Amino acid sequence: MAHAHDHDGHAHDHGGGGHHRHGPGGHHHAPASFGRAFAIGVTLNLGFVAIEAAYGFWANSMALLADAGHNLADVLGLLTAWGGAILAKRPPSRRFSYGFRAASILAALANSVVLIIAVAFIAYHAVMRLIIPDLVEGGTVIVVAAIGIVVNGATAVMFARGRHGDLNIRGAYLHMLADALVSAGVVIAGIGIIFTGWLWIDPIASLIVAGLIFLAGADLMRESVSMALAGVPRGIDPEQVKADLLARPGVTRIHDLHIWPMSTTEFALTAHLVVPSGFPGDAFLADCARHIATRFGITHCTLQIEVGQIEAGEDCAMGPDECG
Repeated sequence: MAHAHDHDGHAHDHGGGGHHRHGPGGHHHAPASFGRAFAIGVTLNLGFVAIEAAYGFWANSMALLADAGHNLADVLGLLTAWGGAILAKRPPSRRFSYGFRAASILAALANSVVLIIAVAFIAYHAVMRLIIPDLVEGGTVIVVAAIGIVVNGATAVMFARGRHGDLNIRGAYLHMLADALVSAGVVIAGIGIIFTGWLWIDPIASLIVAGLIFLAGADLMRESVSMALAGVPRGIDPEQVKADLLARPGVTRIHDLHIWPMSTTEFALTAHLVVPSGFPGDAFLADCARHIATRFGITHCTLQIEVGQIEAGEDCAMGPDECG
């Protein structure tokens, strides 16, 4: 029996002779640091929340107050994402052998919950304003909300480059983008009220934007829950991974194939490869780890070699269907 392991850019292969070799393990890059973006985003949004809430009360605008409430929720969301990013960089310990990488997953999950709660808050007050209309100072609404577009849009841009590769950063990005959309909706509502006098435009604009935020929040929640439950990360096809490993020279069967996220940016894989001809050597294992890292972005790869003396399914604790 042999064992291969690829982690943080190195492949570790353990063969029957007990030797040990280091080799390239694919292209792995540490998650980018967004500390400055978080600090600027939190500062800008806290200041804007105070201004927007004050003018919201003065202008009697539900849209402005809803936007201020959502901005405050986003400050909490940014702080949560920031905390998750910091914890994810802590080194492993004896008790937490992966470190706190999974903190970024929990932060993304928490942010999705905050987004959904913000949607409920906006929708509730918008409906109440539809039932009981009130006068709105359109000019003030437009000016304050326009400032919101600039503040939230600028913050969103700072997180834009990391939104595809890190679910936690995507959560922060969605919060800021959602706020920019809310502010844009408020500007449109203010203009509509000035030209038509229709007070229902204000709450309707809030409801439309709330629907957009809900769609983004639900998608973030679905993916973060999947990650929290150690589901196969989005974008990785386990059948394709299995096919690629089966295509390796000498491999006749694969079982105990598991793929899961260690964080929002790092993925792990374990599998048993049946090679009847015997242990194929360290170079074979290093090549497998390199291929998996390069093609699928799975940088923590553990492979166990077996010669097929155990009947199919007998050595799989999860049962034959899960063995693959």
